[in-house]
Amino acid sequence: MKLIDRCGLTEVLWKQVGSAYGYQAKDPGIEDFALTLFKSCYAMILNEDASLNAEALVLFRRWKNDKTGAAHFETLSKRFVGPLAISTDVAKRDFRYLMDLDVFEEVDRHIIRQIVQGMANHTVTPNEVLRWVMERQSSHWHTQFEHIYRAIHFAAEFQKGLAEATLGMTSLAEGFQRYASSWYRLDQYYRRFIYHFEKSAMATLLGTLFERIENLYVNNYLVKLNDAWQEQINKAATWIIPGVPQQMDFYRDQVGEYRRSGQKVCVIISDALRYEIAEEFLSRIRALDRFDAELQPILGVLPSYTQLGMAALLPNHALRIADDDSTLVFDGDQPTSGSVNREKLLATGRKDDRVTVQGADAIKGMKTDEAKALFRDHDVIYVYHNKIDAIGDKLTTEGDVTQAVEDTLEDLVTLVRKLTSANATNILVTADHGFIYQHRELEESDFSVAEVQGNVLARNRRFVFGKDLPSTSGMKKFKSADLGLTSDLDVLIPNSINRLRVKGAGSRFVHGGASLQEIVVPVVRVGKGRESDLRQVDVQIVNTGKSLITSGQVSVTFYQLRAVTDKVQQRQLRGAIYASDGELISDVQDLNFAFTSENPRERELSKKFLLSRKADAYNNQDVFLRLDEQVGKTSHYQEYAHQRFQLKRGITTDFDF
Repeated sequence: MKLIDRCGLTEVLWKQVGSAYGYQAKDPGIEDFALTLFKSCYAMILNEDASLNAEALVLFRRWKNDKTGAAHFETLSKRFVGPLAISTDVAKRDFRYLMDLDVFEEVDRHIIRQIVQGMANHTVTPNEVLRWVMERQSSHWHTQFEHIYRAIHFAAEFQKGLAEATLGMTSLAEGFQRYASSWYRLDQYYRRFIYHFEKSAMATLLGTLFERIENLYVNNYLVKLNDAWQEQINKAATWIIPGVPQQMDFYRDQVGEYRRSGQKVCVIISDALRYEIAEEFLSRIRALDRFDAELQPILGVLPSYTQLGMAALLPNHALRIADDDSTLVFDGDQPTSGSVNREKLLATGRKDDRVTVQGADAIKGMKTDEAKALFRDHDVIYVYHNKIDAIGDKLTTEGDVTQAVEDTLEDLVTLVRKLTSANATNILVTADHGFIYQHRELEESDFSVAEVQGNVLARNRRFVFGKDLPSTSGMKKFKSADLGLTSDLDVLIPNSINRLRVKGAGSRFVHGGASLQEIVVPVVRVGKGRESDLRQVDVQIVNTGKSLITSGQVSVTFYQLRAVTDKVQQRQLRGAIYASDGELISDVQDLNFAFTSENPRERELSKKFLLSRKADAYNNQDVFLRLDEQVGKTSHYQEYAHQRFQLKRGITTDFDF
């Protein structure tokens, strides 16, 4: 500006700015123009009167969406929010009419506050919330509020899923099957809500929503589901569900299948990898190129605690729990805990098998040649991973379990990639048990009032071992033989999700009982193919038959041909209108196609493109709406699709929309 002034061009500059954008001021200046630009564009997007013209909005959008200009846009946006009294203005407005507005981050704050309030007061539906959250993905400020939006998204998914679920069953088999096919998603939605709720660090803002989801999860889902499940358990004499594979048969049925055909196999056992977490792991694996996976539920052992669950995954013949307070597990006289003992038991699985037991950290730390040598020299590899249980099973850290799950998912994907790079083609991922988790501290009613009498040897929050224990109200009693064990012990399991009082132990994260979340154990089979199997969704520009552009803006609908899945991934495109000679004559919009709905109507995206003044030179000519796609990670774009329009405006003006 100093150079322009010294050259005597200041008056010329502001005359040109006035001609281009309608800017008129008694004492024009950069700061004043910028403030006027923000004020006018805010008004124009809301279809209100503005002092600048439509060309200014085109300029504004191009600048805001350009990577080199974005930082300066954010600086000025934050500077002008006070002088323009934006907070006061948006507070008066219905947030539903602000979905296209992202001039100020205060707009996102207002939308978020209103959505959260609506969810807490039952004045908005989950489907509405999911649509709004999807629309706000294109907001300039979305990254800053991503964890909040994600928390809202999963809260809405949970509410929707719970409303559609019928939590009843007529048999153990039905309850087990329905949990593994659909009910598990409610645990997944809840857990992901809690993760993003914590990451957002907005406990006050999301507090009412948290209370609502927590109450729904515990009272309307967790208790209701497992009370119904308990009714079926009470009828059972033994811990067997017809038609459901048992964890004790894992080695014979799963590992043995590969070994009988002469194939090597790697088994990753992640402590407390709950079924719903394994399903998310499944999706992450399938989203990798040339990887595929399938998930199968098996019936976990009872009690569902680590020593017994780990032993059940080894070759076993006569599992028993020690007749003391150690809760240790033996196969006959052979201990089952520790790497040395586990290798001894693995060696009994098949004659002459070369076996090894490894820790997850050791595998992750291996160089590729070392990993290849490990796979070359062994037929069966067991890899033990422990992050969820290590965090959740401690009173001081149990509240961090959702972060431990995220870390576990990353670890497991890393382990699978490491093993496949070492030429492993058959990988099984499983767990010793699941868990129950609720984020809020337990209430008095969540603890069992049962008083266990008799010769008690060991107890934790979810089971009691002893000899000659009497039947106890509020608890299900099993003999060891009923559970497939050779011990001479009685086992008492608290009903439903009730916990026993144990001094110094955590109570929000527990396992050992018979709830569906604890005993539906996942087995994920991972394989790797030779051919690339990933592709992106296809997108069409919807042609309504109206190919004329008669005003300063045009509304266009785009259609995503199919839902995003693990193997069919989202697509990001850039849309704009160009003249036949390639001249850009509109604003530029970034379009993200990531719809997961199977309903075609829910995979439509509508956008409005603003024509610039340059479009006047092409009136009565053909112009093209063009979708471009970035070439890899370069700065170059290539055409993906286009649609021809005829530009036919009777009178070209700055305000014709």
